[in-house]
Amino acid sequence: MSQQPILQAKGLVKRFGRVVALDHADFDLYPGEVLGVIGDNGAGKSTLIKALSGAVQPDEGEVLLDGQPVVFPSPISARDAGIETVYQTLALSPALSIADNMFLGREIRKPGIRGAIFKQLDKREMERFAREKLTELGLMTIQNISQAVETLSGGQRQGVAVARAAAFGSKVIIMDEPTAALGVKESRRVLELINDVRARGIPIVLISHNMPHVFEVADRIHVHRLGRRLCVIKPSECTMSDAVAYMTGAKEPPQDAAAA
Repeated sequence: MSQQPILQAKGLVKRFGRVVALDHADFDLYPGEVLGVIGDNGAGKSTLIKALSGAVQPDEGEVLLDGQPVVFPSPISARDAGIETVYQTLALSPALSIADNMFLGREIRKPGIRGAIFKQLDKREMERFAREKLTELGLMTIQNISQAVETLSGGQRQGVAVARAAAFGSKVIIMDEPTAALGVKESRRVLELINDVRARGIPIVLISHNMPHVFEVADRIHVHRLGRRLCVIKPSECTMSDAVAYMTGAKEPPQDAAAA
């Protein structure tokens, strides 16, 4: 690709004691694409994503956003830079409303003295914004924006987490196993959501063990093995069994893919 990656990592190293989780790992995400990230358990996928989203600090190497070196001391600093992460656990508070969950940690306060001094929240504005964002992604099957998240189905909860990321993730959205705990129908809705977000021009990093899902929505697939990027493949030029073989070490990737 001739264009510049929007998010890039070069030579990331992360050690936990004697365990090398990242071994000079590289990563490239280009504007407007869905990049699948696959790898066997223990390959270092999670550590790579945590390094990109500020949850862990790499011992060596650098992360670049829009071509500029960045250091994220925390996930909040990555979020402030426009990188939103939808974790497998969703990071939602079940007892709070949909609107409250959308604004968790970035609540809107009322204008003037009520907000500045008395810290009153502007519930109406938060609910209006939440409803608007859910409608944009076709999620307004949820009737009541003020209902508690614990009353929603698994797919609806995933939808709220994705809508939150899409609302605030101006540069990149990282999704960690978004369909892992969902049924067939709800998984289908999440894949549609991924396509909806991509259509709005926001690139997505999709970490998943579900090969059919990755092959369906990804433009390119990053294969992670033994703490580093083994190769990058295109779903149109590779079979799922090839991808699994690369991932497990049963087969060597072609030279052009390994150099990508």
